[in-house]
Amino acid sequence: MFPPLTLKTVRWRPLEGEGLEHLTVRAIDGGVRVESVVIGEREPSLPYGVHYRVDLDMAWHVRSFLVEVTGGQRVAMTSDGRGHWRAEDGTPLPAFDGCIDIDLAGSPFTNTLPIRRLALATGQKSPLLTMVYVPFETFEPFPDGQFYTRLATDRYLFEEEDGTFSAELPIDADGFVTDYPTLFARL
Repeated sequence: MFPPLTLKTVRWRPLEGEGLEHLTVRAIDGGVRVESVVIGEREPSLPYGVHYRVDLDMAWHVRSFLVEVTGGQRVAMTSDGRGHWRAEDGTPLPAFDGCIDIDLAGSPFTNTLPIRRLALATGQKSPLLTMVYVPFETFEPFPDGQFYTRLATDRYLFEEEDGTFSAELPIDADGFVTDYPTLFARL
């Protein structure tokens, strides 16, 4: 459905406040590496700088991720690609069993993971997907339920399991969000 990627660079900006994300996706042996730098603010008085890296297999299953704040705080986890996670030191994390994808609070990129991986038909809704959600306020991951529905070739509906948030997400030909209503715009 989506073409393989060898190299892609994307930038987004938040719709409120200051910030910018610069993301690069490139093919590596046996998979895909995503690296990004995000600068922004949690509130006008709390600016942050974050670097993250996500390694994926060829089917866009997350195999590992690292999120680091420029001040030193970090979270890193690895996965077998089938929903079993470990901390950076190798400790099993059974609270995340069944999570295939991740969702990073400060980036629209992570919506691309289930969009590319699932290859839904137009009109098809995903089963409940449980994400490893990483809030940029605390960097303490927790499971988060989400649904995706393919509305058209270039548009998906994203919904939180608890009904607190939904958004129609236009995408480009590679499955990357081009506009995230109320949150981000692609440059």
